[in-house]
Amino acid sequence: MTIKSVMVIGAGQMGSGIAQVFAQAGYKVLINDIKQELVEKSIERIKVRLFHQVDKNKLTKEQAASILLNFVPSIHVEDVEQADLVIEAATENMEIKKDIFKRIDQYAVKDAILASNTSSLSITEMAAVTKRPEQVIGMHFMNPVPVMKLVEMIRGLETSDFVYRTSMEVVQEIGKTPVEVKDFPGFISNRILMTMINEAIFALYEGIASKEAIDRVMTLGMNHPMGPLTLADFIGLDTCLYIMETLHEGFGDDKYRPCPLLKQYVHAGRLGKKTGRGFYCYE
Repeated sequence: MTIKSVMVIGAGQMGSGIAQVFAQAGYKVLINDIKQELVEKSIERIKVRLFHQVDKNKLTKEQAASILLNFVPSIHVEDVEQADLVIEAATENMEIKKDIFKRIDQYAVKDAILASNTSSLSITEMAAVTKRPEQVIGMHFMNPVPVMKLVEMIRGLETSDFVYRTSMEVVQEIGKTPVEVKDFPGFISNRILMTMINEAIFALYEGIASKEAIDRVMTLGMNHPMGPLTLADFIGLDTCLYIMETLHEGFGDDKYRPCPLLKQYVHAGRLGKKTGRGFYCYE
């Protein structure tokens, strides 16, 4: 099977990043969302990033313009019939994702590969709502997508060897490094990362050290590029809480219990950088 066209469902930060790397690799990319303005905003974000690369002499103006021609705006799920590979990059909510998979299963071509960019949810459960579970796979890109090399490749219970191999090859063709991971809550990246972040929040909650001290220990002592509390703010505390709840429910182990302080901040609307305030202030 030759993948020539890709549809990305969800035109947010992750979706636009995924769309960009495929377009830069020469694929026709349909960017889909429920509103035209969301799609247009996504393409504009990509345009800004491309011309930032032009300013840094990493791309020519002609190359940037050529990449932009690879995008096809879409607000109708039926457009999925034009794609060989469909990547769902919607909100990290199982019911929303299952609804999307039910809908794309109706219109996608017979041999299309259906992928999810989920960061923690079960690929097997999503695949079960389709009539082709063997063609469903997880492709968990890292943020920011144009920069980060890793893609976690998650095989559902029914994912075929052919779909897995084809998906691995496509990821390599766009310049990323695929790593096979089994379908368990949080996979590898978030099972380890979110547990560390949650433990850092517990350390703050218990008064062991200030937020600045906790972050400084991890940057200076462990050589992390940013501290866990700063990173949580950048990820979004609501996202951190959702993933911790997924881990806690999925494994039934109290070592994944979300810190009460994390819950309190989310309930207060202190979600991190996107709201101007999390563990730190950004206003």
